Amino acid sequence: MLQYFAADWIFPVNAPAIKNGTVVTNAKGEITKLLNEDESKNLDVYKHNGAIVPGFVNTHCHLELSHMFKQIPEQTGLVEFVKQVIKSRQASDEQIKASIEIADKQMFDNGIVAVGDISNQIVSKETKLKSKIYYHTFVEAMGFNPDRAELIMKHSKEIMNDFSPLHASIVPHAPYSVSAELFNLIREIAHQNKQFISIHNQESPQENSFFQNKTGDFLELYKFLGLDISFFQATAKTSLQSYLPNLELLKTLMVHNTVSSKEDIDFAKKANPNLYWCLCPNANLYIENALPDVDLLINENLKITLGTDSLASNHQLNILSEMRTLQKAEKVNFEKLLTWATINGAEFLALENKLGTIEIGKTPGLNLIQLSNNFEIESDKVTKLI
Repeated sequence: MLQYFAADWIFPVNAPAIKNGTVVTNAKGEITKLLNEDESKNLDVYKHNGAIVPGFVNTHCHLELSHMFKQIPEQTGLVEFVKQVIKSRQASDEQIKASIEIADKQMFDNGIVAVGDISNQIVSKETKLKSKIYYHTFVEAMGFNPDRAELIMKHSKEIMNDFSPLHASIVPHAPYSVSAELFNLIREIAHQNKQFISIHNQESPQENSFFQNKTGDFLELYKFLGLDISFFQATAKTSLQSYLPNLELLKTLMVHNTVSSKEDIDFAKKANPNLYWCLCPNANLYIENALPDVDLLINENLKITLGTDSLASNHQLNILSEMRTLQKAEKVNFEKLLTWATINGAEFLALENKLGTIEIGKTPGLNLIQLSNNFEIESDKVTKLI
């Protein structure tokens, strides 16, 4: 049985927007036809007020932290935020699982069809197995002491294997929490298994200070963790320029990029042409009260995706809300934002043949959103059509 979805606007993403168009799907949600205004005018179907867009792709989330919703103060800075996460992480499996279920439903209701989710344990597997959302799990390896690299990798492999049959890969947490030895092991397994990875990148000026001259708030973080980092020598380079060569040509998602500069981007382009740059603006504002230089990222023609980060650092898991924040603060064109929120994320997660565009043969999901006459996002509300 065919279904017809008509609206003021249809945004296929891979083609120009269609005014007063109609999307036709079969019972499985597969796109069978895309009709223009002339082809739609004689159809006896309900027309929605608003714009129909593909399902959203959230390339960066932390489901495991969902139980920390409203527990961590805003705008404390990254180091204090990390300390608060560590302090607040203790909760029963029942509490964590219940919060994960709620977060998964929230993302589904907000029109998210695929998620790249960071995990440190197996607790989210049950929800992911039965979810209507596609999940790729990034098993986060973390350890700055080079002597523990082998042990950490062994543990990470066990978690990755435990996530089977779900898709998963082992990834580095962040430059300041992964030793060169651990980076090498992560790179080896990613190459062996032809996996893509992600990394938290340049969230704070303090991250660069630590690598450039071994100063700043990160010294307090290692003290808080009881770690002896006397072995670490400053590189006199930014964090990105210090660690990125360790990842060679791996398909990599750079997450946050709050203080990435033109020099960093030039370096990154030469070091690895297979990079995607994920923006999580609401989390950036929540933690650091700062946003990346979005104009710079656009001018450099980078492949940009969007993420929500976690409910520990955000008020909701809603990609449309992330788009709206960027549109208000940075005046980013709606159709550019939509590309970031759909096909770019689908490409990174290797789902571009199914998701990301309203295109015949795909099953991207359809969301109804409200836009002004100037294509400004009027609210965070998403109506999931299929």
